[in-house]
Parts: sequence; C-alpha cells; structure tokens
Amino acid sequence: VAQDLEEALNSPGGELAPAVLAIGRIEYPALDPRPYIDALDEMGIKAAERLGARPITSSDSIQTLNEYLYDEEGFCGNRDAYDDPRNSYLNEVVDRRTGIPISLAVIYLEIARRSGTSVSGVNFPGHFLLRAPQGVAGDDDLIIDPFHGGALLSEFDCRQLLRSHLGDEAAFDPSLLAPATRHDIVVRMLVNLKRLYVRMRSFPQARFVSTLLLAADPSAIVRLARRNGCELY
Repeated sequence: VAQDLEEALNSPGGELAPAVLAIGRIEYPALDPRPYIDALDEMGIKAAERLGARPITSSDSIQTLNEYLYDEEGFCGNRDAYDDPRNSYLNEVVDRRTGIPISLAVIYLEIARRSGTSVSGVNFPGHFLLRAPQGVAGDDDLIIDPFHGGALLSEFDCRQLLRSHLGDEAAFDPSLLAPATRHDIVVRMLVNLKRLYVRMRSFPQARFVSTLLLAADPSAIVRLARRNGCELY
C-alpha cells in the first residue's frame, strides 16, 4: 500500500483518486480502484453536460455543480455518524454517497476537474473547504463548504467556522484559505484516520496508517499538528 500511495502522490497531473483509493486498502486490501475511477469519470461527463460551454468559473457554475453533486447524485455530509471511518474511504463515499468534509471535497475536486471547472482544496483548520477563482478580474475567490451542500462562505462565515473549532480567541488569517496540494490532502486524510482508529482503540489500523504517514512525509505530520490544534476533517 505504501508503494502504491507513494507512486500515486508522485504521478504527474493533479488527480487525487488513485492516492485516496490506495488509502482504502487499509480496510479493503483487495480494493480495485478502476470501478471507482470509472464512476468519477462518468460523473465528470455528466457534470460537464450540466455546465455546458461556460468559459469562466462563477457562482452560477458552482451552483450548477452543487445541484448535480448534491441534488442529483445525492452526496451529503454524514451528520449522524461523523466519526465512522468509512467516511474517510473514497470507495465507501462513492457507494454510500456520504462522508466528511475532506472526503466530500475529494469527490468535488475530482468531478470539477473532469468537468473543466477550476476548484482547489483548502486546508482550513477543523473543516476542510474548497475555493474557486471567479473569472471576473478583481472578484474574490469563492469559498465552498463541501459538507453542507456546497454552500458559499463569506469571510465572516469562515471566521465563525474557525472560532467554532478553535475557540473565540482564534485569529483568522487569509493564509488559512490558501490552496492545498494533493499531498496536503492525502496527509490530512491519513491524520484523520489515525486519530479515529486510536480513539476506537483499533491499534493495528492506527499503526498501519502511521506507516503510511511516515512513507508519505514525516515532516507533514508535524506541520499539520502545529497548524491544526483541533480535529481536522
């Protein structure tokens, strides 16, 4: 698994699915990624059809993408069983149509990329977000909450979200909304899984995840721990 994950992280292009599906082999050793990549490809084609020939990203195009993913395809945040490890495995999220912020963000990013829509991840403390640059010069980027149906967040909303996770004294900084790399996303998913398995006292899985973290980037663990004094998700 570690070798497959490393190869996926170092592959050219920005595709996330192979790396995230490699993580799935923690719980599903015989997992075949091809059907899930095919499903993402199909959803990307359908999303592109809904979007049409739109030359720029805008709130309207994000709304169209939201309607496709959340209304038509039925993806939603798992509020009832938030800490279920299945919410972190892409194969389960595709099958069950539910997940946590970062796993739903992976779905969103993969469908957006396939449909020609410019969206990137945001390693926001406590609650993973997305951002999309608007095509009109001078407009601020759109900040998207993948857990709550693709809701668009203002800076005030982001400040409130930060306080809800870090407390009222938390200081907001625009750098918290910087785009996340593929590597950032995968490491954060692994950190989430490690915390969940330790909490569940599922120590064999926790050790396996730790091995993958060390293989991916040992220093990333320290950086994330310093930046996020809270649960990640």
